[in-house]
Amino acid sequence: MSEQHNDNVSTPDPGTETVAAGSGLDAERARRLALLEELRAAGTNPYPYRFDRTHTLAEVREGWGQLEPGTETDDPVAVAGRVMLKRDSGKLVFATIRDRSGEVQLFISKAVVGDDAFAAVKALDLGDWVGVDGTVMTTRKGELSVKPERVELLAKAIRPMPDKWHGLHDVDTRFRQRYADLMINEDARRHFEIRHEMTASFRRTLARHGFIEVETPVLHPEVGGATARPFTTHHNTLDMSLYLRVAVELYLKRLIVGGMERVYEIARTFRNEGVSPRHNPEFTMMELYQAFADWTEMMAITEELITTAARDALGTTVVHVRGEPVDLADPWPRARLIDLASESTGTELHPSMPLADARKVAAAHDVHVEDRWGAGKIIEELFEKTAEASVVRPTFITGHPVEISPLARVDRDDPFLTERFELFVDARELANGYTELNDPVEQRARFEEEVAAKEAGDDEAGSLDEDYIRALEYGMPPTGGLGVGMDRLAMLLAGVDTIKEVILFPTLRPEVF
Repeated sequence: MSEQHNDNVSTPDPGTETVAAGSGLDAERARRLALLEELRAAGTNPYPYRFDRTHTLAEVREGWGQLEPGTETDDPVAVAGRVMLKRDSGKLVFATIRDRSGEVQLFISKAVVGDDAFAAVKALDLGDWVGVDGTVMTTRKGELSVKPERVELLAKAIRPMPDKWHGLHDVDTRFRQRYADLMINEDARRHFEIRHEMTASFRRTLARHGFIEVETPVLHPEVGGATARPFTTHHNTLDMSLYLRVAVELYLKRLIVGGMERVYEIARTFRNEGVSPRHNPEFTMMELYQAFADWTEMMAITEELITTAARDALGTTVVHVRGEPVDLADPWPRARLIDLASESTGTELHPSMPLADARKVAAAHDVHVEDRWGAGKIIEELFEKTAEASVVRPTFITGHPVEISPLARVDRDDPFLTERFELFVDARELANGYTELNDPVEQRARFEEEVAAKEAGDDEAGSLDEDYIRALEYGMPPTGGLGVGMDRLAMLLAGVDTIKEVILFPTLRPEVF
């Protein structure tokens, strides 16, 4: 709380804000449960059905923030929020309540609300939700306040809030009990405000470009659209195995075949893989597809989407990467994956090189190689091991081998590469796009290679989607496609190092009660 809030610096009631875990928590819960029963016995409903609010707390500050110190108005407001601080001064109680939009002080006078209501106010605990009908005023020190004529308990908190000043000490507890984290952690609330504005910005930008937002199935009969291990489930009525989608690509491109021309989906996606600071088994992707475009348009719209989202969410295009300011509005350079890998290994690398030579380079740099891998896959592994960490500023990595890009079109100037790019920032892949492969004969051959890899033991390889091939046989126009990892982009804009900070309920090990 800032210095100007001296009117209501809180001295917490014993057993509220300072409650510790263990027996102290049990005792405090028991005290509050007893109070709950007293309220019910007295005919008070501690959980009423609704409250008719006229203003958010931000609207109160916006409408009356310029009042002079010591001003009382007759302006009525009905506000609501959680009690965050409370100080008893005899015949006055100062309390701070918070709603989604902000905080405001309550200036509660015994002479105004009456003896019984004042006693009920004094019995409020930190964490309780209240609704207030009153008028707007400022204290002598200029603190904007609401002077209640009536205070109604809206929800009795049985469990005390975490300590406001020290927060939740255990990081795992913060993510597991996000509701408690959001109560007292301003940074956490800010992260999700940024994420919301980022997503809203994407929708506005895509609408300006004529894209249609669509929804495609979560349950897929085939695994496709990305190289990833799927979650498997079973449909009892149809007696068939289904997979939680690892990507939405193949369904969105079916819509391009159908003539929708510009489509996108902000999709919850699932991959049965590990948990790390950059990975969560369920995450959010934005994928778009644009007819009559190629990868150059996709790079342009990637820059526009992300730069505009930063401006809308942060008020600036400058973010900080590894402690240094980076202006997203600056042009993003392009570099070929094979060139970066060549520079970092000191050996000229290309997917056309003899496999034995690629294996020698991998061995020299302690890169594990599977028997089924070709030179293109080995080069990708070398890039990840030796060059990826050096990509700090936003950079389009291009020149991906055909072997690792089963849905991308072959580069028009090099048959061993594809017209594909990945956007990297701070060694993190944030986006992936390409000129889409629309030749059904070549696509079938690529799928058959995926099937062969799966049969050879690659759990992440896709399957042969016959219906998608059939769709391509109807004819898909030249198309550009793009996927953006919304969680990782939110990490960049919020300035955090773990994906759990920008997912409200990340995947965690089961809690033992």
